[in-house]
Amino acid sequence: MVSGPEHVLAERACDRIVELARANDPDVEVTRVDAATYAAGELAVLTSPSLFAEAKVVVVEGVERAGDALLVDAEAYLAAPVPDVVVVLRHGGGQRGKRLLDAAKREQIPTIGCESVRTDADKAAFVAEELKRAGRRADPRGVRALVDAVGSDLRELAAACAQLVADTTGLIGEEAVQRYHGGRVEATGFQVADAAVAGDAGRAVALLRHALATGLDPVPVVAAVAARLRTLAKVGAVRGRGAAAARELGMAPWQVDRATQDLRRWTPEGLAVAIAAVAQADAEVKGEGRDPRFAVERAVLRVAGAADR
Repeated sequence: MVSGPEHVLAERACDRIVELARANDPDVEVTRVDAATYAAGELAVLTSPSLFAEAKVVVVEGVERAGDALLVDAEAYLAAPVPDVVVVLRHGGGQRGKRLLDAAKREQIPTIGCESVRTDADKAAFVAEELKRAGRRADPRGVRALVDAVGSDLRELAAACAQLVADTTGLIGEEAVQRYHGGRVEATGFQVADAAVAGDAGRAVALLRHALATGLDPVPVVAAVAARLRTLAKVGAVRGRGAAAARELGMAPWQVDRATQDLRRWTPEGLAVAIAAVAQADAEVKGEGRDPRFAVERAVLRVAGAADR
């Protein structure tokens, strides 16, 4: 079972299973099935012993889109797998097919988790591992620059790593990343929020304008800034309670640590001004204002200006 929404990791897991099967038997028969077009009984046909007793690998893609026929057949197969056949069930997440996932767990079927890579720390770890596989390394600033430049898409991150491996030598640093990817900074709402909370108005507005120019809607930008400010307010209310603060707020310790650092440049009065500015922008970008872009830029400037007040 290969389970989770991160397509790049799932594709690699499936390909690796096929590679291992071929390493064991170069003549192994590999069949790929789309769960959305599966016909009842197809799994039994594909896994049935052949005349020459050839090994087989059957990869079923998109189990989360499967109809009842596949779910029933796959659950029955789990209880009585066929020798010399490897069946890979690829489930991309969601509730559809959850019963099959539960059945796989009960039967102790080997499962590879491919969860979404969302945090910057996870992306940095992916980059480091990607370069390690190619026999290369990047210094921390180089890794950080690559994550900032390419963004959250793992496929693009992998391609960027491959390019740097092919086109550079030695330790990969920030300068090399900027040379090849410096113009591709992905301005997300969270990056805009980070710059605004840091009081860097110039960077916040530059990122915002780039984000809007590339199609980002103003609403999630306002939501991202609001989320950062809410975190500051919550952590500020329990500051000084140490590890207990994270448990009380239901946050990860690193989130509390980061907010605590950010709060060094914020006063309660400045935070109140920033929250009011974002509340006004939230109403305006959702229909109460004439120009959502102007509203979010004004809010970002007000937030940045409220820092260090």
